[in-house]
Amino acid sequence: MTDPGAIGVGVLVSGGGSNFEALAVAVREGRVPGAEIRLLISNKPAVGALDRARRLGIEALVVEPREFPNRAAFYDRVAAEFERRGVQLVCLAGFLLKVEPNFIAKFRGRILNIHPALLPQYGGAGMYGHHVHEAVIKAGERESGCTVHIVDEEFDHGPIRMQSRVSVLPVDTPDSLAARVLAQEHKLYPEALRREVEYLRKGLS
Repeated sequence: MTDPGAIGVGVLVSGGGSNFEALAVAVREGRVPGAEIRLLISNKPAVGALDRARRLGIEALVVEPREFPNRAAFYDRVAAEFERRGVQLVCLAGFLLKVEPNFIAKFRGRILNIHPALLPQYGGAGMYGHHVHEAVIKAGERESGCTVHIVDEEFDHGPIRMQSRVSVLPVDTPDSLAARVLAQEHKLYPEALRREVEYLRKGLS
């Protein structure tokens, strides 16, 4: 049953959804007080995140861009589904599409994203998943990590909320670095969500 006093959270995904699960478990365990994840939307069918949502008892929908004449229409539908369920805060969790201005306008300052690098470095178009970790290793960086930021009209841009750092080891491969960064993402994102929910609740009270 929906808690009318909670901040409604919606999540957008494109893949496996491990960060979505980290958020959902944190909310369920009371580590994000005053929050309720009300809807997961995937832009792709048959992805792992949908299985996770079923297992966690969270409503999930597949909304595919190809069903719409353009991306603005796609995002209008996504926004409508979120608004229908009282979503006030949106989390991108491995969501690979660029967020369009019409969606940002409806949730301005209330869209969080997590990126597997220390922004502003290694962000932008094409910088996702293993592409990021390959670039970090190729550049000889000694440190990487993850960043939670507010989403604006540019890829991997907007105010930074939190970061977590990991060392890049001489023996690292993109896979080994990705695994350590992902472990940090699963800790960082729930804490960033907790802070954002607290901030919103204060603003709404």
